[in-house]
Amino acid sequence: MDQPSDQANDEIDLGELLDTLADNKKLILVITFVACIIGAAIAFLSQPIYRADSLLQISESSQSMVEQLDSLSSFFETKTPVQTEIELIKSRMILGQTIRNLHLDIIAAPKFLPLIGHIVARQLQRFNEDDTLSSPMPGFSHYAWGGEAIQVDTLEVPDSWKNKEIVLQATDGNRFKLIYQDEFILEGEVGKLIIQHLEGYPHPVKIFVTRLQSRPDTLFTLTRRSIGGAIQQLREDLSITEVGKNTGILGLSIESENPEEAVRIINEISNTYLQQNVEQKSAESQKTLEFLEKQLPELKEQLEAATSALNDYRIRKGSINLDIETQNILTSTVEINTQVTLLQQKRDELRQKFTEFHPNVVAIDKQISRLQAQINALDKKIGVLPETQQIILRLSRDMEVNSELYTTLLNHAQTIRVAKASTIGNVRIIDYAIPPDLPVKPKKILVMAIALMAGLMLGIVTAFVRRSLHHGIKDPSVIEKTLNIPVYATIQHSNSQKLIEKKLKNKSMPDGPPLLLALEDPEDLAVESLRSLRTTLHFAFLEASNNIIMITGPSPGVGKSFVSMNLAVVMADAGKKILLIDGDLRRGAIHKPLRMNREGGLSELISRPIGLHDAIKRVPQANIDFIPTGEIPPNPSELLLHERFGQLLETVSKQYDLIIIDSPPILAATDAAIIGRLASVSLMVIKAEAHPVRELEQSVKKLVQAGVNLKGVIFNDIFAISSRHKYGQYIYQYDYRSKK
Repeated sequence: MDQPSDQANDEIDLGELLDTLADNKKLILVITFVACIIGAAIAFLSQPIYRADSLLQISESSQSMVEQLDSLSSFFETKTPVQTEIELIKSRMILGQTIRNLHLDIIAAPKFLPLIGHIVARQLQRFNEDDTLSSPMPGFSHYAWGGEAIQVDTLEVPDSWKNKEIVLQATDGNRFKLIYQDEFILEGEVGKLIIQHLEGYPHPVKIFVTRLQSRPDTLFTLTRRSIGGAIQQLREDLSITEVGKNTGILGLSIESENPEEAVRIINEISNTYLQQNVEQKSAESQKTLEFLEKQLPELKEQLEAATSALNDYRIRKGSINLDIETQNILTSTVEINTQVTLLQQKRDELRQKFTEFHPNVVAIDKQISRLQAQINALDKKIGVLPETQQIILRLSRDMEVNSELYTTLLNHAQTIRVAKASTIGNVRIIDYAIPPDLPVKPKKILVMAIALMAGLMLGIVTAFVRRSLHHGIKDPSVIEKTLNIPVYATIQHSNSQKLIEKKLKNKSMPDGPPLLLALEDPEDLAVESLRSLRTTLHFAFLEASNNIIMITGPSPGVGKSFVSMNLAVVMADAGKKILLIDGDLRRGAIHKPLRMNREGGLSELISRPIGLHDAIKRVPQANIDFIPTGEIPPNPSELLLHERFGQLLETVSKQYDLIIIDSPPILAATDAAIIGRLASVSLMVIKAEAHPVRELEQSVKKLVQAGVNLKGVIFNDIFAISSRHKYGQYIYQYDYRSKK
């Protein structure tokens, strides 16, 4: 029979999840509101960040001048990948030069009040005109408060001082003093290079301040970063991406709190890279020119020697004409030897850059081998010619090959000289960086939206975590199934009772009528639940040995005193003669809402300093009688164990229709077990969602072992503010007040 119920409990109840959100809606709203406040503070108080960007175009690498000498140049043509250019821009060569040009390894800034000083200064500066200093807070004049500025172009310090903070303090006029680790270093003036030799350091301290705008005594912080650290920081801040795919256009951008500084950095990087590219191309031309100028004298000597040998032979042998076939062999031989010589020169040039096994060198070797095979074939044809024609052919070939090579290289050398004088790189700056108008961070709308969503999610998660960590029973049916004890009544949470409790906490409130919910708001749902309990108790007393009822609870703060007082009033409304006894001789406080004094009560009555007539207080507004605790005794348990307490209850039992005793919590003291044995009916008040099952089991066990007749449980303080689904799941009770 229980299996379907267990399966149902294992399923996810959407209604219960919604109830959890509804029950914690105030918590969720508070967390969301706090998150929005934090988001607004971040969005409107954070330092604005600006972005400067530029565009570079990387053209395809042009052929070197030697590669243009023959038709084989296309075979050696190479293209530089864009990623290579990106890494080149991020190299120490480019970024290091940029840092040196702009003095980015020197950090100089005003010193603000810790935590909030920078934010306050920025807000104050918004209301001042340009170059106007904000007034400092009293007692903090040495801090910057907006409008301060400093520029340091030279700062040389010992290596042990690098990456450490140095303090510069402005003095009267344009003067300042430098302090390191609370020690005075030097005193200087703006616009003058100051050199100070320090004992124990091999190098002097040098500083050149070009601008200092501040009040006297204002502090600034200076830091000389190592060049490696400055390069690494700039590399992290710099962003380089290719615009589009295979476009060869690079976008450079950097973010900074100072928009003018961001523009200077980006433009300096672009110009430095452009200059390096031009210098690199010029260096390539210079290398090629040096190679050609080294070859030209040798070719000239070879040409002169070949020409002289041919002329001498012609003089000795006379004029000899070559036939058509021999002329063709000569032409072919000249062309092939010219190609071989050019390839060998190209190979010599490549060998200055690459090894023997580089693909380009290997390709040239193969070309030379094929051409050499053709030369060998032509040499065989020459070998069958008459001796005179063979000699004339070889001498003519040597002269024409050397003449062709010399003329070609001479022309190209002149071309390279002209090209070197007008060298341009393959990099072009398309767009220089310009000062941005608006900051890119923080994005206020986005930050606020994220804060709203984060706050909402955090509130929801907190609500469910709270629910999962809280193992208190919230369903009365669980008590009946687990403890086998009936639930006599379920009492709803009362907002009116909360107001009454606030009034009771007001110590300056004068004495007056009793502050009880049953009197202040008789139609409250909690009071109506007590009326239902009154009917149930009528049947519980049918077989009772006396008319005494004890009300206790597992722990303090469950509402047992609330139930005791208001149940007494409800019973009195039914025409019963009621006596309410505050039996909590440790922390009893029923006398406060009844506007009575504690003195002259139960403790004095048991110890017999006073009589019963003096101990009973009349509460006419509630139509009940009341016995307060009296003076708090040092031994409450022993006092309740005295036989006079039992005799007292037996005496008053004959005088009243019902006696209600409010006792201490059973898990906090044994007093409830002592009182419960003298009562025919005992009820245990349980607060909704406040007790785990283990705690209730221990409470019932202690009462049963003491011989207490535990009749049932009162389930108190059930919230009925969530969905109707939850409300109907645990209790069925409706507000049915009379219309006025």
